[in-house]
Amino acid sequence: MAMSFHSLNCPPVLLGSVNKNKTQHRTRLNPSLAAQVSSVSIPTDESGNLLESKRSSGSGNALKRRQTPNSLLSQPNTVGIIGGVSVFSTLIFLEKLVRWSSKDGQECVPFVVCSDPALSKGLPVLSSLHPLSSKNAQIQFNHGSIVGNLRRKRVFLEQSGACCIVMPCHLSHAWYSEISEGCSLPFLHVGDCVARELSKAQLRPLEAGSNVRIGVLATDATSIAGFYQEKLQNQGFEVVLPDQATQQHIVIPAVEALNRRDIEGARNLLRIAVQVLLVRAVNTVILASDEMHGLLPRDDPLLKKCIDPMDALARSTIKWAKSTEKLRILET
Repeated sequence: MAMSFHSLNCPPVLLGSVNKNKTQHRTRLNPSLAAQVSSVSIPTDESGNLLESKRSSGSGNALKRRQTPNSLLSQPNTVGIIGGVSVFSTLIFLEKLVRWSSKDGQECVPFVVCSDPALSKGLPVLSSLHPLSSKNAQIQFNHGSIVGNLRRKRVFLEQSGACCIVMPCHLSHAWYSEISEGCSLPFLHVGDCVARELSKAQLRPLEAGSNVRIGVLATDATSIAGFYQEKLQNQGFEVVLPDQATQQHIVIPAVEALNRRDIEGARNLLRIAVQVLLVRAVNTVILASDEMHGLLPRDDPLLKKCIDPMDALARSTIKWAKSTEKLRILET
């Protein structure tokens, strides 16, 4: 994997492309990655701020989009990744993107990642140790600075040569509409990706006379579970959320136990939360929380009833990149 890191009054950046002859399939994240330092000029204004890209005329097709000579990557199927609050979760998504897109000897899709650990500092009380009301209040309190931070990262990726934007972070999607405002590129929404995959799965209702039911577990039942609910309902699904008692006495305590490194306690509480939704005749449960992933053992039967939304986002990203590459080949 060829990569480079760069910082110029900007958050850390990771570039990548994998040669099909050197691809290694890994089952776990490998932190030992060869890296080299690269210097690049990023367009800024007189104050050193990134210049926002102007909305392009026409359809905005990546193949028709002009890239600046200083773009870090110039391929028309380059993916720009806005890192989330959890750097580790961003790396897990990147691992999936590399491994899944480079299987069968294929080349990995080109990508550029903008990951800023300082983002989490703007969310001091967004932890499971605080009541939902406090978390929502803090989200509103930091709303302007958080959105501005993420918008600058989006612009940075656009100027770096990205032709598609993704955010492997549940929380960031709470402000998706504002972050994506003015973006002329395809900007994949994790909720849309999940809803489309479930729609194509042609699930059948578990109870006669009802729609297919999908459960959603999230530490923030308002901001995060809300947008999943909207996207799923648009596809005709009935969304089932934990009631307030389950949220406060099972879901939140599960993450609290994990923060105390009580893995077994967190695991048992997560099992209960999943089962609470399953008894309400849901076909599957969306785990819309980074903390919940990896808790259940791979051979746990309940895990087969759960979905990691970031898997759907990774698959949709690869599909976009591969289809764009095929289109480029046909047009040349």
